[in-house]
Amino acid sequence: MDKIEESKKRVQALRASRKDIKWPLLSEEEKHHLVHKYHPDYKKEAYGKIRIGPNQGEETVREVVKLLEGESCISSESISLTPQRQVDVLIIGGGGAGATAALSVKESGATVLVATKLRLGDSNTVMAEGGMQVAVSPEDSPIQHFMDSLRGGHMENDRTLLKTLVESGPSIAKWLLDIGVLFDREEDGNLSLRAGGGSSQARLLRCKDYTGLELMRVLKDAVLDEDIEILEFSPVVELLTDGEGNCSGAILKNLDNNKYTVVQAKTVILSTGGMGRLHIQGFPTSNHYGATADGLPLAYRAGAALTLQDTFQYHPTGAVYPEAMSGILVTEAIRSVGAQLVNGNGERFINEMETRDAVASAVIRECQEGRGVETPSGRRGVWLDMPLVDVLNGEGILKDRFPNMDRQYSRYKIDISKDPVLVYPTLHYQNGGIKINADGESTLKGLFVAGEASGGIHGRNRLMGNSLLDIIVYGKRAGRAASLRASETKFRELTLRHLEEYQSAQKEAGVVPQLVSPILFPDYVNKD
Repeated sequence: MDKIEESKKRVQALRASRKDIKWPLLSEEEKHHLVHKYHPDYKKEAYGKIRIGPNQGEETVREVVKLLEGESCISSESISLTPQRQVDVLIIGGGGAGATAALSVKESGATVLVATKLRLGDSNTVMAEGGMQVAVSPEDSPIQHFMDSLRGGHMENDRTLLKTLVESGPSIAKWLLDIGVLFDREEDGNLSLRAGGGSSQARLLRCKDYTGLELMRVLKDAVLDEDIEILEFSPVVELLTDGEGNCSGAILKNLDNNKYTVVQAKTVILSTGGMGRLHIQGFPTSNHYGATADGLPLAYRAGAALTLQDTFQYHPTGAVYPEAMSGILVTEAIRSVGAQLVNGNGERFINEMETRDAVASAVIRECQEGRGVETPSGRRGVWLDMPLVDVLNGEGILKDRFPNMDRQYSRYKIDISKDPVLVYPTLHYQNGGIKINADGESTLKGLFVAGEASGGIHGRNRLMGNSLLDIIVYGKRAGRAASLRASETKFRELTLRHLEEYQSAQKEAGVVPQLVSPILFPDYVNKD
């Protein structure tokens, strides 16, 4: 019997002795020690200083430093800035935040164009499984939601942004229901709520274990029904400014013919998503193929400040075996109904409902200290004992509530109701990003940001379910604010002056670009 099977037998043999034991939550001191010792955010050797731009002198991971200090594919000499398109509001990105912003702009009466790198809906939104946090139960309140999120974010959240997020939750949930989102309900017809890690109340609204996919289905249909103009396979490669600190449009690249399209816009909304496909510190990722942080270098070169750009979320339970599933999320919601994390000796080692950074750190600790399980390819992981869900809740509950997870593993002949699965943290979310105010506007006037590309809302660690709420709340707010600004603004001059100034700053600081940014797509070609 190989080592994996031996370890699995120990997990199964000790299941009965573990099932009724309540594992204590960590004290703040214990959590602080665990996270600072094992979490990737605190590996000093992985970080470097940003040498130019609004955040000069601050640190972030070297992958992002290279991105921010990268070279544009555009130059003043290589392109005519005569606009081929004019629109009140240009939205860059077609995920949940971009689609919501588009609906908000359309409702305002402004003209809108959505430009997306892939197809409308190809985004991290569709991959969100566990649910959306909203304080809707009689026992809950936005105040409790606020405090949970603040503690989860290590008290470094932007208080105004977070207050806006949680207070908007109930009205956002009603809006989603009104446009057709099918949240799960109890037998009495009330919305079904589930607990999430780091939360004092059960407040996760969900659609089985494909909540984000359901949201994107409804949002996409709504955008198409409104006859909103969409340019697919048209990523942004550079922003345009008027030379006076205002965003005035963008340059898009048509992936079919490699030609550029110059769009003049009164306001621009960036909703370009996260950065998982940069594989920070070599981690696998749960993110979709286009998640390469396009918005960060574009906004930064144009003069928009970043915030908390040095912090990332590593989801504790990414699949690590079978190899083909590496990085795919095993939703936190499974832990909320009884699945336990167990090391190679069959021992439980953490309360599964701790915040994500603490759970991820505990998994990394077990593997670094030799209590993990090695896969045939040399990866290491710990067990997530999912069969406990049926033991604790009744036979068939696991597959009924998590059909997507069951389907994913069944492709590899793994029955999640009988066998534990191997997991390890996966790069999941960009906690920081472009600094915004409560209307979603960046420090560059006329440039708005919605969704994962923005920073400040979640502090140094995002609670499960707050990302889906974030994209809808700030998609709506950015859409409304950008439309209002457009109604008060004339079309401005189109220049690349900001880019020329950035290039001058690079030369003065001795910065030699190591890549062209934005990257657009990850490079998985083996060059050896």
